[in-house]
Amino acid sequence: MINFELNGRTFGYLNPYLIAEIGVNHEGSLERAKEMIDQVARAGGHAAKFQTYKAATLAAKTTSPAYWDQTKEPTTSQYELFQRWDNFGPAEYAELAEHCKLRGIDFMSTPFDLDAVDMLTPLMPSTKVASADLTNIPLLRKIGATKRPTIMSCGASSHEEIERSLNVLLEAGAPSVTLLHCILNYPTPRENAQLSQIQVLQEKFGDRVAIGYSDHVRPEDDGSVPALEIASIYGAVVIEKHFTDNKQGIGNDHYHAVDERDLKAFTEKLAIYRELYGKREHSLGAQSSAINNARRRVIAVRTLPVGHIIEESDLIALRSNVGIEIAHWDDVVGKTVAVEIEAELPLEWSQLS
Repeated sequence: MINFELNGRTFGYLNPYLIAEIGVNHEGSLERAKEMIDQVARAGGHAAKFQTYKAATLAAKTTSPAYWDQTKEPTTSQYELFQRWDNFGPAEYAELAEHCKLRGIDFMSTPFDLDAVDMLTPLMPSTKVASADLTNIPLLRKIGATKRPTIMSCGASSHEEIERSLNVLLEAGAPSVTLLHCILNYPTPRENAQLSQIQVLQEKFGDRVAIGYSDHVRPEDDGSVPALEIASIYGAVVIEKHFTDNKQGIGNDHYHAVDERDLKAFTEKLAIYRELYGKREHSLGAQSSAINNARRRVIAVRTLPVGHIIEESDLIALRSNVGIEIAHWDDVVGKTVAVEIEAELPLEWSQLS
């Protein structure tokens, strides 16, 4: 498994790089966006990510129908929805990047056009490619040419398309690429999550790139996120999840997002998983008491006189914290008693010859 490395930090098994996808859930409020950055930092996220686009360069006005749950977001046109929240510009993103820096987390924003790549690159340690742009060759070449680590979601894409896009990024200059398994349903029903594809991507591309997961499954009613937990157990070293300050909010990305409490609970659960998983180096230190007290030793069933040649019928294996361990049974049988051995007491090597 290839770890995810960024700015001198390494993220690996059960310790994924956590991207909180705020997107446009700030609904055009810079102060609300900053507060959400604060929430991400408090919850243990590593990056707060936004979306940078202009409706006019993203979606056609009359032929871009909705593909989300319209009971949660009733807008029928992508163009209309994107136009609603495309008001941030260079000054706002620079301010958000500075706020992330003050809070000790990374700033990221997905660029949806070539100008956005130019504007965002100086502000970010890594660039994110959205699933819907995996086949956008001009955008991929532009992103690769920035020579920044690239994270690419693989929703709604075939393995052949992923292979081609990966090659485009690397050939354009991307120093590393991380592929995120993703299902492009808003929200993703459990039966469509296909978390097994994390392992499939690992098998197919894991010798070249790091593998992670971008999630659109709704949190459980108690705020738990089993999809993210399973993804981390399956080895996702980057995990991206939509983030909101109001899970009841109207809009495409509120109702399947986590909030500060959910993200905090997940980071705490990851810490428990890491503790349970432990280290790969074999150690018996924590079991020393059991080794000393629960293992059996060689005990005499009767008094054994000097000169007696020990037979198996002279011995019994009982738990004891002193004496010769049962593992040496065959070495004891056939030995000569040098010092009388009392019945029901453990044998010691000094008593044998």
